[in-house]
Amino acid sequence: MRVGLAPMRDLLHRLGAPQARLKVVHVGGTKGKGSVCALVEAGLMRAGLRVGRYASPHVEAITERVCLQGRPVEDAVLAGALARALDAHEAARRDGTAGLEATWFDVLTAAGLAIFGEAGLDWAVVEVGLGGRLDSTNAVDGAVAVVTNVGLEHTEILGTTRAAIAAEKVGILKPGAALVTTLAPDDEAGAVLAARAAALGCPVLRPTLPDAGSIAGENAALAGLVLDRLGAGGACGRDGARLGADLLDAETCAGARLPGRLERRVVPTARGPVPAVLDGAHVPFNLAAVLRDLDRDPGLPGTCTALVALAGDKDAAGFFAVLARHAAAVVCTEMPERRGHGAAALRALAAAEGLEAEAVAIPDAALARAADLAARRGGWLLVTGSLHLVGALRAATEAP
Repeated sequence: MRVGLAPMRDLLHRLGAPQARLKVVHVGGTKGKGSVCALVEAGLMRAGLRVGRYASPHVEAITERVCLQGRPVEDAVLAGALARALDAHEAARRDGTAGLEATWFDVLTAAGLAIFGEAGLDWAVVEVGLGGRLDSTNAVDGAVAVVTNVGLEHTEILGTTRAAIAAEKVGILKPGAALVTTLAPDDEAGAVLAARAAALGCPVLRPTLPDAGSIAGENAALAGLVLDRLGAGGACGRDGARLGADLLDAETCAGARLPGRLERRVVPTARGPVPAVLDGAHVPFNLAAVLRDLDRDPGLPGTCTALVALAGDKDAAGFFAVLARHAAAVVCTEMPERRGHGAAALRALAAAEGLEAEAVAIPDAALARAADLAARRGGWLLVTGSLHLVGALRAATEAP
C-alpha cells in the first residue's frame, strides 16, 4: 500500500492541475458507492448541468470509468488523455520526481481528471477506488464527501476492524466540506467518522432509513442528501432553481441503474430462458442485503442457483454462510487472470455450509452449467462475488 499522494499530485501538476478547476462530490464506502455516484450524476443532469463521473472498476469496457453526461467517453478521448498522463509519468521518471512512483490507477485517474478539466463541467462526481485517504482520487477536494457504509474489506491493506477501515475511508473528508453517511455516531465505524468530522468542523448528514429498507432506497436517500446539501450551499440548476433531492424522481432513478448492480438479465438454455440477476456483491453484508431485496421480488420464481467467483482477499467462508440461507445450489468458478480463490477451494467452502456445490473453473462453462441447474429446478440464477466475473459473462446473457 502506498504511503502518500505525492506521485498522483506530481502527475496532476504536470497536466496543469485539472482537479483545481472542478467542483466535486467525492464518494467512498464499502458498498453502494458506484450507485450513489450514478444517482447524484443523474440528479445533476436532470437539473440541466454538465456532469462528469469517474468510476471503478469497469464491467465490460474501460471507458465506463470516465463518463461525460452519463455516457462513457469515446475510446480516442480516453486514449489521448492516457497518452498525456503517461508522458507526465515518463517526465517524472526522467526528472526523478515523485511521479516516477505513480501506479496504473494513478495514471488512469489523472487521465480522467484531465478529461474533466477540459470538458467545462459544472460538477464532477468521483468514486473512490480503494479506501480513501491514500486513494488516487483523494487528490480532489470534494464539496461533499460520502461514506456510504463500512464493512470488512481489503483488510490486509485498510485494517482488520471496521473502525480502522472507517479511518481510511473518511480520509476523503476535507475542511469546509460536509460528510454524508448512513453510519450512526454510536456505531463502531460511525464514531470514527463523527470524530473526524468534528475535528475538521464539518457537518454530518445522515438519511432517515426504514429498518427493512431496500438497497435502492438507501442509495437514493444518500444521493438525495448530497443534492440537498449542494442546494443549501447555493448550487443551482440551469433554470436557477436550487438543487435538491426532488430531482431524483422515479424515472431519474431508473435511468441511473448501473450494469452488474442488481441487474436483470436472461440466460438462454436448451430448456428455455432462465431469469438471472447479475450483482458484484463480494462481502457478506453486501450479499445479505442483495439477497434480502431479491427475496422480496415476486418476479423471481422458484429457488436460487448461484454462480460465484471471489478474489483471494475476500471472506469466502462468510460469503457462503450468507448464501446458504437463500440458495439451493452453487457453481464455483474462478478468474484465471486474477488472484482469487480457486474453484475447487470455493466448492469445498460452499459444501461445508451445506450447499449443493460444484466446481467449474472456466467461467463460460460454469455459466452454462449453473443456468442448466437453474432451468432444471424451475428457478433463477444469481451471478455474484465479483464485478469482474459479471463483466466477463454479461455478453453471454440477454436483456429480459
